[in-house]
Amino acid sequence: MNTKKHIVAIRFSAMGDVAMCVPVIKLLLQQHPELSITFVSDKKLAPFFANIENCEFIGADLKGEHKGFTGLYRLFKLISSKHRIDAIADLHSVVRTHVLKLFFMLSGKRIYSIDKGRAEKKQLTAKHKINFHPLPSGFKRYADVFQQMGYSINLQPSLLKHTTLPLPASAKTYFENKPCIGIAPFAKHEEKMYDANKMKMVVEELSKLNINILLFGGGAQEKNILDSWMNHDHSNVINITGKFNLQEELAIISHLKLMCSMDSANMHLASMYNVPVVSIWGATHPYAGFLGWGQSDDNVVSVDLPCRPCSVYGNKKCWRGDHACMQEITPEKIISRIQFIASK
Repeated sequence: MNTKKHIVAIRFSAMGDVAMCVPVIKLLLQQHPELSITFVSDKKLAPFFANIENCEFIGADLKGEHKGFTGLYRLFKLISSKHRIDAIADLHSVVRTHVLKLFFMLSGKRIYSIDKGRAEKKQLTAKHKINFHPLPSGFKRYADVFQQMGYSINLQPSLLKHTTLPLPASAKTYFENKPCIGIAPFAKHEEKMYDANKMKMVVEELSKLNINILLFGGGAQEKNILDSWMNHDHSNVINITGKFNLQEELAIISHLKLMCSMDSANMHLASMYNVPVVSIWGATHPYAGFLGWGQSDDNVVSVDLPCRPCSVYGNKKCWRGDHACMQEITPEKIISRIQFIASK
């Protein structure tokens, strides 16, 4: 007879936000072997949770089968049919999860929800900043939900065991003779992206080193941009956009020497595998709590401006109109930090 307590944890939304849940769930299960978890998220993110012991993944199709009120009820019935549930952890706190929580509440389940700190984040991003200080990390906010249940989590990165994933056969040649670094120059919102021409300069300079550079993007438009960055004098710049599925990309990332990315999902994907990340920050700021798991502040590339951050997620236009937070970052600053890590 299974005597483990069973928790359903729910987090939809962006890939990076869900990736931030992974180390918290791993440490929760590592430190509380009396628990098992069902994690509910977008179905395409199932590879994040593959091979986590005592963790089952249920994929939601929020644009299809689980769309709308009736679709969420269908999802509730699916989740309920799997296990005897002891508690619900809402790690998102949006309309969809509120609807799901209502169904679970009516069925007598205990509900625990994340405090997203909206008021303090609003103060952090105000034009006139009165109290500028680091807010609790997203990892801490997730862990606090389980703390409410009575399950404390020690969030020290050194406690988490990291593994590399088996490389897909067609990617093995990238790693045969040289270390590989990843460059992921895109983000969901424009205000979080470094100037494309300057980023191309970074790639061109790095291509002179004895390393392979793997370019990460998504979709035809980003693929075309990265194709134009290919340095025909140096065969060590490789655009892998569209060549691999998510599971295979995660395997490639897990073998990188380092990743260079924006404040975006790729920072969090690399962090899941203990890969150092040189992260470039413009409109957003690590103080909002979204620096990658175990990443060093020393590897954050940014400029200090009184207007930063103007947004938590980078989804607001620059009110100054000059995007100085990114424009004032020099390619040399990024190159220097990458070279420092790559030389270790």
